[in-house]
Amino acid sequence: MDPYNRKKVSTKVTIVGAIVDFLLAIIKIIAGYIGNSGALVADGIHSLSDLLSDGVVLYAAKHSDEEADDEHPYGHGRFETVATLGLSIILAIIGAGIILDAVNNLSNPTSIQHSSLLLSVVVLSILSKETLYWYTLKVAKTYKSSMLKANAWHHRTDALSSIVVLIGILGSINGYLYLDSVAAIIVGLMIIYIAWELGLGATKELVDTSIDSEKIKMLRETIGKISGVVNIHSLRTRRNGNKISCDIHVQVDPFLSVSEGHIISVSVERTAKKCLDDLNDVTVHIDPEDDEVNPPNDDLPERAQALGILNKALFNNNCDGDIERIQLHYLDGKIHVDFFLPISYLAENDENEILNILSKTVSELQGFGNTKVYFGINQRQ
Repeated sequence: MDPYNRKKVSTKVTIVGAIVDFLLAIIKIIAGYIGNSGALVADGIHSLSDLLSDGVVLYAAKHSDEEADDEHPYGHGRFETVATLGLSIILAIIGAGIILDAVNNLSNPTSIQHSSLLLSVVVLSILSKETLYWYTLKVAKTYKSSMLKANAWHHRTDALSSIVVLIGILGSINGYLYLDSVAAIIVGLMIIYIAWELGLGATKELVDTSIDSEKIKMLRETIGKISGVVNIHSLRTRRNGNKISCDIHVQVDPFLSVSEGHIISVSVERTAKKCLDDLNDVTVHIDPEDDEVNPPNDDLPERAQALGILNKALFNNNCDGDIERIQLHYLDGKIHVDFFLPISYLAENDENEILNILSKTVSELQGFGNTKVYFGINQRQ
């Protein structure tokens, strides 16, 4: 998905919505004042408040797809999430306001004037906002934007609030003034429910809630089929705006080379991104063993210190002169040692004797485990 095109389309649909909100607000406030309809005036003020949410969406649309920088090393996707949370709060406030106004109007009914003008403006508002809802929702689904989806529902709630005004005006015309307040309470509750759903989704993302369990299962099974992958553990996912990030620990043969382990990690990353379309950030940790079952031994010396201990013991036993390379394996809470010697060394020494001397030297060291000896040509190259 092209980030530039996504940003361009998101900005366009939001600007269109802002222009319509502004025009409707002016028309509804003027018509409501002329027709003595407090509900239509309030609906006009409601439309003006939409301009604030449109501004939030425009800001987020501009920044959410920007490249990562020093201050935001994981990108700006959460700008969209915060905007969605902000819109949900605005929707909740609007819903509560509609309910409070409806309760007050139950005891203070008012008559209206110029009913034809009021009805025309309300119908125009409903049609305009419903059109904006479907237009914005289509773009939101195409570009998988929770922020635009929230704004689409904002347009829908505006249409619903205009329906409330329509019912109120029709009720006033026919003498049933209370219908305005009853319908307003119902719609207010609907708006609060929508705000809850959107706000809950955004909050889950901000606290790094994992993606759907079925997707995780599919991802685990797909990666498990890669050649060289022995086991998978510590698979973690989270959403970042419209993207998904993943951290995964992959267990491989403990005696693979570093370069082969790296190639496996590249395969894991590539396969994971093919498995989930929205996955753009994959961190792969290669493990020689399942460190959840066999946690590393913190008491073991690191390589430099371990080599120092080992070389001192080899020197004391007069068996360090011909060793070309030493390889350490940190497994099962011990340090296992591989010695590499030139094949010419076998001309004057017995292989079993060499292994016995080196094994005895290593076994006497605390924290060290098994010993292997390899003979070859030009081991240092």
